[in-house]
Amino acid sequence: MFSRQSAQPAARQRRSGESLPRSPVWSRPRTLNLGKLAEMSFRLAAYAVCIENESVLLARYVSPKGGSNWTLPGGGVEHAEDPFDAVIREVFEETGCEAVVERLLGVDSRVIPTAERLRPGPIPHHNVGIFYQARIVGGRLRPEPNGETAESVWTPLPAVVSLRRSGLVDVGLSLARSRPRTGHVGPVAVGGLIRH
Repeated sequence: MFSRQSAQPAARQRRSGESLPRSPVWSRPRTLNLGKLAEMSFRLAAYAVCIENESVLLARYVSPKGGSNWTLPGGGVEHAEDPFDAVIREVFEETGCEAVVERLLGVDSRVIPTAERLRPGPIPHHNVGIFYQARIVGGRLRPEPNGETAESVWTPLPAVVSLRRSGLVDVGLSLARSRPRTGHVGPVAVGGLIRH
């Protein structure tokens, strides 16, 4: 539940203890009773959209169950890590290539139902992905050592639609094509060749 109230942060007080003028803001109560919504895992991730010569850099993810699909290089942001740094780290870990970030493309937020999770789990999963346009500046493509990325390849853009892939690929390409001012594109329908 949200309530409209006047907020008075401590930083907005004068040294004498006298309050500065208040302005109305929307604020959340300190304690939220989310019920079933609280039973959800969460992941903040950063992804690189690297496009060169009408090809996009894709990584083939292999799940612990043995299935695979194509995705963008990227992954989870570690605690206290800047997503900007995380995407550069993830590109190197998964592909062996050094990347530089050229611009922020946007953000995608999705809830993945329990039955559709790639990594098994007893509850739904909320993924927030930050997408960056990046350029490869060094290194050589290689599999991820001791990781889940079996290979990384430059894939011609027209060939992407025929691949079994994560919906993140479609989101990233849509953001790169349209460059929306809001940094948001509509949801990608999951099914057929497109997975979470």
